[in-house]
Amino acid sequence: MSIIMPMLNEAKALPATLATLVHNSPHIELILVDGGSSDQSVAIAQQQGGMVLSTTAGRARQMNLGGMHATGDYLLFLHADTQLPAQFESLINSALTQHQWGRFDVEISGQHPMLKVISAMMNWRSRLSGIATGDQALFMHRTAFSAVGGFPEQDLMEDIALSQRLKHLGKPACLRQTVITSGRRWEQNGVWRTIWLMWRLRFAYWRGVCPTQLARRYR
Repeated sequence: MSIIMPMLNEAKALPATLATLVHNSPHIELILVDGGSSDQSVAIAQQQGGMVLSTTAGRARQMNLGGMHATGDYLLFLHADTQLPAQFESLINSALTQHQWGRFDVEISGQHPMLKVISAMMNWRSRLSGIATGDQALFMHRTAFSAVGGFPEQDLMEDIALSQRLKHLGKPACLRQTVITSGRRWEQNGVWRTIWLMWRLRFAYWRGVCPTQLARRYR
């Protein structure tokens, strides 16, 4: 299995995420792809012994580069601020004996009570639609990733676009075990404001608005 992690100025989140991965799964291939960090992200990644690649910023571009260098039969795309469940390897191995791809349920960490509701709604929507987000730690056969041409190199919603491609290969494995992702953006920008923004972006994407335009609104 190969874990591919895009990063851009993630020095605060990386130490905990990488320490857990190295401790629990030292044999797994770990590929970190930097998009031009100006902090200590690259140095931290190198200290943990993973393969560190560099490219221009863009999460889809970064993950595709990592996927090209991966040698594992299974690929797991993980955000730098997301913690995996302890038994993630066996869970993924089991899931991919019956599916081409899948994702975990997600729990957004933070103090605001709405974050638990948002997490539940994300998981419910994903299970109903068969569409996953990057926060849910997408995993798949390497052959499936290659068959759909990887992530579309667009500025936003690349995870949704990849899910739409992968659905042509079959339904995802929707694991109920949770990954825990940071609610920092939600709390910094305001939970209700972020909910409203995300729904507007998704609706605009569904209507065919260019992802580059949506990325400007997201920033």
